[in-house]
Amino acid sequence: MMSSQRKTWLFALALVAAAAAGYWAWRQSTAGELPPGIAAGNGRLEATEIDIATKTAGRLAEILVDEGDFVTAGQIVARMDTSQLEAQIREAEAQLRRAEIGIETARSQVTQREAERDAATAVVAQREAEADATAKKLVRSESLAGRGNVSAQTLDDDRAAAESAKAAIAAARAQVAAAAAAIGAANSAVVGAEAEVEAARATIERLRADLADSTLRAPRDGRIQYKVAQAGEVLAGGGRVANMVDLGDVYMTFFLSTEDAGRVALGTEVRLQLDAAPGVVVPARVSFVADVAQFTPKTVETEQERLKLMFRVRARIAPDLLKKYLRQVKTGLPGMAYVRLTEGAAWPAAVSGKPVE
Repeated sequence: MMSSQRKTWLFALALVAAAAAGYWAWRQSTAGELPPGIAAGNGRLEATEIDIATKTAGRLAEILVDEGDFVTAGQIVARMDTSQLEAQIREAEAQLRRAEIGIETARSQVTQREAERDAATAVVAQREAEADATAKKLVRSESLAGRGNVSAQTLDDDRAAAESAKAAIAAARAQVAAAAAAIGAANSAVVGAEAEVEAARATIERLRADLADSTLRAPRDGRIQYKVAQAGEVLAGGGRVANMVDLGDVYMTFFLSTEDAGRVALGTEVRLQLDAAPGVVVPARVSFVADVAQFTPKTVETEQERLKLMFRVRARIAPDLLKKYLRQVKTGLPGMAYVRLTEGAAWPAAVSGKPVE
């Protein structure tokens, strides 16, 4: 009679052998599912996510979309409270009007200073004429005084008048120089007033840009995934209001072994089969192959171990096709991606039908 311990050992050995045989049979059947030149991997549909956020800090006035809503590019998603911005714009517009008045005032000052310069120039001419007359009179007086026909007092008076005329010319020319300097200062005031006008206009443009940015719009066609903030909340600059997915950029990410990934080129034809629609064949193209293995065994020392390295691959669905089925596209759906590694290789039965168009 066989002992119970020996029976238990033989039973365990039989189970291990059966499990090994089952695993080998499963591997053989799995390997036989794919025709030559075809690789496959599990994956999920994904899409580019976009955060709709505020540009400047403020209070969220209202949200006009709900989770799951489809939105088009430019559609208003939310609005910020703009009462403070509108007040700042009115203030800047008042400063602009004041600056524009300042330009007119400065220009009138220039005109006035130019008139003063012209008057001072005329005075110089007048003083020069007076100086010429007194100089001639002095010459005559000196000639007559030499013959004793003019008193010494008269000669002294004429000499004083000639010197006074010269001094008057110098004073008049100083007035001309002062008027010219005043014109320069007035022109500088005009430039300063014009700069204030430009600064006020720039402030208004900036505030109006902030006002426009306070209306949050969808940057692309897509679907709202979830709302992050609620109406009435105060958000910082860059605060997220909602998250949306760009349904024009949908792809499936899956993994291939080293041997298969090394044969995949960008643009390689891919066919996707979703679990939710097993009879539908979705065409795609490889748009990305990782240059670094995503996960590996603990040790990679032999050729067999290196072949176990897995590389991430992304297959992108054509945007034109997505536009036709925009409302049917749902991210997160699991499925299989079949990659044609060899030109002309036959597709597996699961995706041998005509792809959707």
